[in-house]
Amino acid sequence: MTRVAEPETAEEVLGQKKTLGRQVHGVLHRMPALSPLIVLVAAGVVFGLANPRFFLPGNLSIILQQASIVGALAVGQTLVILTAGIDLSIGAVMVLSSLVMAKLVKDGAVPGPVALLIGFAVAVLAGALNGFLVTRIKLPPFIVTLGTLSIFTAGTLIYAQGQTISLPANTFLTWTGSTIAIGSFNLTVGVIMMLVLYVVFAYALKQTAWGKHLYATGDDPEASGLAGIRTNRVLLSAYVVAGAVIGIGAWILVGRINGADPNAGVNANLESITAVVIGGTSLFGGRGAVVGSLIGALIVQVFDNGLALAGVDPNYQVLAVGVLVLLAVGADQWIRSVKS
Repeated sequence: MTRVAEPETAEEVLGQKKTLGRQVHGVLHRMPALSPLIVLVAAGVVFGLANPRFFLPGNLSIILQQASIVGALAVGQTLVILTAGIDLSIGAVMVLSSLVMAKLVKDGAVPGPVALLIGFAVAVLAGALNGFLVTRIKLPPFIVTLGTLSIFTAGTLIYAQGQTISLPANTFLTWTGSTIAIGSFNLTVGVIMMLVLYVVFAYALKQTAWGKHLYATGDDPEASGLAGIRTNRVLLSAYVVAGAVIGIGAWILVGRINGADPNAGVNANLESITAVVIGGTSLFGGRGAVVGSLIGALIVQVFDNGLALAGVDPNYQVLAVGVLVLLAVGADQWIRSVKS
């Protein structure tokens, strides 16, 4: 006699749903860059269908070039946010560093390579200052970088006296703006440098002890300290290394605009944070992948470009980015709430 299967009870149905939710959570927790990647692909498909010009090689190269500066800064911002900190001064440091480089060359004080090293040192010292105030003086990262944002911005205006500095093309400092043509697709040296940064730090965060300590410090600093990790040193290193990345970003900026402008990168501070958050890195620290920040930077540029091609009012472009940020933070909260 064949036994008829009994209908599932409510508890069994809820158990299956709970298991599915945990599976989804597990995947998103292990691969934080997955959800922004899905958003990027979906946005590309939608904008490509809305306007065939979106997928033209020339347009795609423009998107990459526009993302190169924010994408580079997002690497440094990711390192800081992984420690549960934040850097509101990152764009101001980049502009100050770029102006130091450009002005030294423009005034004929030093050759290009030396000017680059001096500007690079300025960015590293700025990062070290932020790290010192956070680790030694024990000030909150938000307050520290909010204060240094004003300091570095004022220093930029005083140093440059509000003037834009133009440099001739095909010089050492503007080399990052050089274009490599692949058919009708134009790839700049700055874009390549940005991508190399992501490869280097993706390896460093996943395969080195420093990277593992960075994640551990951001996730639970007390437990990390008990495990023998020198958390203050790790925190300081995050800000110093972020400063070095900013110095590279400043070089990319000089090549992008063929000089330096005290008003360049006005929104770079918030744009770098936006890219990191949309890319799946948790603002609470300890979770995220640097490649997600690259995807986040591309998402912002794809939305700006795609909506512009679709003839959408620029105000709605800003609205779309704001909605994406809120959705990204909400997704992060959901993942953290079901972590246990």
